[in-house]
Amino acid sequence: MQTVRTLPHRLLPRGLAGYMALATSALCAILTIVLVVLVQNQAREHVAQSIGFGLGELAQQAADKLDRGMYERYREVNLLARRFADLGPEATFESRRRMLDDAHRSYGYYSWLGVAGLDGKVQVSARGLLQGADVSARPWFVNALKGNHIGDVHEAALLAKLLPAPTGEPLRFVDVAFPIEGADGKPRGVLGTHLSWQWARDVERSVIQPLQAGRAVDALIVDARGMVLLGPKGLQGETIDTLSLRQARGGRGIGYVVEKWGHGKDAKEYLVGYSQTAGYSDYPGLGWTVLLRQEADNAYEPVHRLGQYALWTGVALAVLFSIAGALVANWITHPIKSLQEYADQIRGGQVAPLVPDDRAYDEVRSLASALNMLLGEMLGRSRELEELNRTLEQRVHERTHELATALATVQQNAQHINTIIETAHDAFIGMDLDGIITDWNTQAERMFGWRRHEAIGRPLAELVLPQRYHDSLRRAIREFRATGHTGALNRRVERTVVKRDGEEFAIEMTAGIAGIGERTFFSIFLHDISLRKRVDQMKNELVATVSHELRTPLTSMRASLGLLRNGAAGPIDGEMQELVDIAHRHCERLVRLVGDMLDVEKIESGRLSAHPRPQALYPILEDAVCAMRGQAQDSHVGLHSGCAPGLEAEFACVDHDRITQVLMNLVSNAVKYAPPHSAVEVTLARHGQGLRISVADRGPGIPAAFRERIFQRFAQADAGADRKTSSGLGLAISRQIVVEHGGELWFEDRAGGGTVFHVDLPPQV
Repeated sequence: MQTVRTLPHRLLPRGLAGYMALATSALCAILTIVLVVLVQNQAREHVAQSIGFGLGELAQQAADKLDRGMYERYREVNLLARRFADLGPEATFESRRRMLDDAHRSYGYYSWLGVAGLDGKVQVSARGLLQGADVSARPWFVNALKGNHIGDVHEAALLAKLLPAPTGEPLRFVDVAFPIEGADGKPRGVLGTHLSWQWARDVERSVIQPLQAGRAVDALIVDARGMVLLGPKGLQGETIDTLSLRQARGGRGIGYVVEKWGHGKDAKEYLVGYSQTAGYSDYPGLGWTVLLRQEADNAYEPVHRLGQYALWTGVALAVLFSIAGALVANWITHPIKSLQEYADQIRGGQVAPLVPDDRAYDEVRSLASALNMLLGEMLGRSRELEELNRTLEQRVHERTHELATALATVQQNAQHINTIIETAHDAFIGMDLDGIITDWNTQAERMFGWRRHEAIGRPLAELVLPQRYHDSLRRAIREFRATGHTGALNRRVERTVVKRDGEEFAIEMTAGIAGIGERTFFSIFLHDISLRKRVDQMKNELVATVSHELRTPLTSMRASLGLLRNGAAGPIDGEMQELVDIAHRHCERLVRLVGDMLDVEKIESGRLSAHPRPQALYPILEDAVCAMRGQAQDSHVGLHSGCAPGLEAEFACVDHDRITQVLMNLVSNAVKYAPPHSAVEVTLARHGQGLRISVADRGPGIPAAFRERIFQRFAQADAGADRKTSSGLGLAISRQIVVEHGGELWFEDRAGGGTVFHVDLPPQV
């Protein structure tokens, strides 16, 4: 019965030669595919590195040409200013005009050259452009007198209507200006120039255009703010913040990155080489960044062509090997066919002697075994390579996904922090370790009247602090640089600041440290408390009125009780004497309370002023200690004073009465809270360039809940059942007196228990 062959079986080869040809073709195809994949991967990495570093080197060349070109312009204008200085003030208008016209013709990149007097009027200019115009408010004029001779790229202002725009784009210039000095070395005018932005396009053409035809390379010049000064259409004038730009600004020299540009479906992958301009010679540079980008598909095109070439070569080799395999198979299978003929003869009943070819038979048998083993090994290795390739691709995909997720998280956190700062009810200011503003949120704009772009880059003291507090801020910054901490950190303090219009108002400030290393900066939150201060002012006025109304009758009562106590009205019995003594003590306490309230009122109204003069500080300390010995003895507390060697006659610029008032208040509080049979120590020591008075006791310390308001008016901790109460005004008055002396009053826990109050006084000027 004849077996019916299906179509797939009919397509299969019928002999060993066909199978050999088919196996050879399949093996060549598999090897070709594996080879193409490996070569493409290796070539892609090599091409990315080669092209990427090539773009980085080209970016460096462009950046160097930009710096050198700007240096030449910088030097030309400086030399021209010196030539004008050599002419002297007696030079005629025609000679100065001729010099400017010659310079304009010689240096084709300058769209405008002119000389302005110190009043800002243009005295003479090339081609007469803007002659007589007032440029006193132009940045190039103001900055030249301040020593800043170059300005960043900007669009034309006064020259927009006077000069043609051949390309139809707005005219853009780089300002270069130098003062013209007189014989006495003082400026007598300013030479200003507007450098056409066309020279930057010439740099682009000289470096980039030779590559444009074959490689489709885009060149971008980005300024320090991230705005594209020169680049492809659609990007010019836009502000960007790419990985390549950040790495270039991060001081990594030259290099390249692979990154995506655009959004959504329009996003494309680019190889981006970068380099940062750094100035040249005495030209300081403008912080420009040069980016050269090439589409990844365009960059990898040679790799794709190489892969196609390798693929077609493999196909051709597969065909050739198939033919060769068929021929070799026919030669190899000849002994097998002989065996088959012999078998057919046996099947037909024919018996013929056969001398088998032992060598041929062994080769066929060995070949079959070897081919089976080789084919099995090759198939196994092919599967391993395919599996390894799939695993590698999966790992690359996972790592890429992890990196993208981490980057998105970082960007989301940064955006989250910015959103919190912008939506905060308090003003936020970032300040670096040089006192320069680095951040300025919307609430800060509303509070002070300065816009963000106006504030960033300027000194904080110049913008928001009254003149009298500038030295205090500088001292605090120096202290932090030297010691790593300062008294105003991580606590809420009140300060007086000033608006743009000069109005002073009170704020509550909390400052902390953020960042690490060179990126360390002060994080400052400000809360406007001017309304609360006005309410306090009203309260103080009320307290002052009541105090004045009470002072006169209390004085009379104290005098009357003093007379009764001293027997002016005749002798009184013991019980009546005790009542008079009690009334006299309470009257004295009320008089002191009224005095403290009047001092507080003077503080709030600005009438509590100190009149310091140079005098020895230690004798004042000794007088205050002697005055308080009676109170200390009544409380069974020792009272000791001392000073560091050599400070007995040290002078300080202080008001004798006010400093005595501060010391008596601090000693009185220390005696009040010191346990019986303990000692209160009052010492004088040197602190930095100034002096420090310390009052230490062994009392119970200051409760944590009371520390934040200890210097507030009427603030009192629990004095205990065996202690006398006070008005709660002494520390507030003492602190203000110390501030009026330019010093600081603060406290800390004493080792071994107790509290130490410090009065830090500045050095004598």
